[in-house]
Amino acid sequence: MAFNTLFHHYSNRLYQFSLKYLKSEAEAEELVQEVFTKIWENRSELKTELSFNAYLFTIAFNAIRKHFRKKLHADKYLTNEATTDFNIDTDQKIDYDSLRRFLDHIVALLPARRKEIFIKSRYEGLSVKEIAEEMKISKKTVENQLTEALRYIRLQLSKEHLCGLLFFILYIS
Repeated sequence: MAFNTLFHHYSNRLYQFSLKYLKSEAEAEELVQEVFTKIWENRSELKTELSFNAYLFTIAFNAIRKHFRKKLHADKYLTNEATTDFNIDTDQKIDYDSLRRFLDHIVALLPARRKEIFIKSRYEGLSVKEIAEEMKISKKTVENQLTEALRYIRLQLSKEHLCGLLFFILYIS
């Protein structure tokens, strides 16, 4: 009941705030849902002595920043892919795609949490700190999981004599 009251009281203002930055009605609506979902999930940790309005808009602002960081990372990836597509011939592209599928297969074999951390780091471009905050784990745990994931991937690639290409796929592409 109280949650519904909060949602009805703040959702329109939060939507307008988000729309101003995101310039997309669908993305603004999604952000409002994401913010209220986060509030619901963390409702037991809310501090009544603090301003709910400030808390709400801080979460929204951070989600907007995260959205733009992901978009920037995706744009860089797509730009790099377009350049890569332009610069390599068909045989090399087939080799690259094959190697990328092989890497995706290796990543899929990682334990669930390690895989999630690896994907957030290498594919989504999140920092160790961002991953730790999002997953509610320590930065050291994130670092350890990334180290173990890379060690496992290197081992699997070395078995196929592809270790030298790991750097290309993980850091260049």
